[in-house]
Amino acid sequence: MGYGGIRFMKGYKKPTVSIIGASGYSGAELTKILLRHPSVKLEKLYAHTQTGKNVRDVYPYLDTDAVYESFDGNLETDIYFLALPHGEALSIVPKLTNEGKTVVDLSGDFRLKSPEEHAAFYSGNKKPGSFLTYGLPELFHDDIKTAEAISNPGCYATSIILGIAPLVKKTLQDVLITNVSCTSISGLSGAGKSGKVELSFSEMSGNIRAYKAARHQHTPEILQALDTSTLQPDFGFTFTPMIAPLVRGIYSVLTIQLDRHISAADLDEHYRMYYRSAPFVRVQKSMPEIQHVVHTNFCDIHVANSADGGTAVIVTAIDNLVKGAAGQAVQNMNIMLGYDETRGLL
Repeated sequence: MGYGGIRFMKGYKKPTVSIIGASGYSGAELTKILLRHPSVKLEKLYAHTQTGKNVRDVYPYLDTDAVYESFDGNLETDIYFLALPHGEALSIVPKLTNEGKTVVDLSGDFRLKSPEEHAAFYSGNKKPGSFLTYGLPELFHDDIKTAEAISNPGCYATSIILGIAPLVKKTLQDVLITNVSCTSISGLSGAGKSGKVELSFSEMSGNIRAYKAARHQHTPEILQALDTSTLQPDFGFTFTPMIAPLVRGIYSVLTIQLDRHISAADLDEHYRMYYRSAPFVRVQKSMPEIQHVVHTNFCDIHVANSADGGTAVIVTAIDNLVKGAAGQAVQNMNIMLGYDETRGLL
């Protein structure tokens, strides 16, 4: 049971939860999940541009009479989720942790151990030593259990790491990865709610395009979770993100070069064994589809092919706003508080 779970059990109270950055897409998804969560009480919804507006006027599907408030530094809530643009959590998270609050940050501000990598892939600087426990439950469950503050993984990173991890964290027949090429397609909600002409319906309807090829900010996060780095990589790695006219979802095709051939059947069994205790990972016999995972916290994985030359093709699908953001954040909270990690998510 996590630290927070022990504290709240001793106090015989249902912990209170607030969201800073509640009016964006991830914040709205967090609101929806936490409103129905049986073991926490959603208290405050903080926003900037929507301050003073009734939540239902902004998102009619959210069943609450709450009003978006401006965050004034009041720290009466037990648990804080931060769903803010890059850089804005840097000054807030230390204040929350210094007051003993349980924190889940959805930004990239605290994901990387290396200041050099952060400076290379994110704009601005970051002081060393600010890395928080990385909240990918399928890989770091025990670390999350004892943490008081979590850095929630990125959406692309989640879809890619889960597709590669079984071949890194628990090798199959001592086979090593020599190269990985990732192509991932994301829905437009991954870019956030701020209006951008290039993401408008007129520009994206019937369209698809790549961006930040081989330079996306999730790249060092992915390699760090796989026990390597962009500074001294253990294998070749190329990541090409793409956007498509979808509202939500991430679809990743991972072409993994191994140092020798492993059959697709053996790979499939290896993945099933690796994720046998992971309630939100489904290793599928058939090809995953975005429509099978939207509005859920599941990651679907399929071993699509394994060629004689040692090339394996793994396909994954997630909802970028749920498993790639808000759902995974609540999954992390559940683990930190000692709850079943599926609580409020099924």
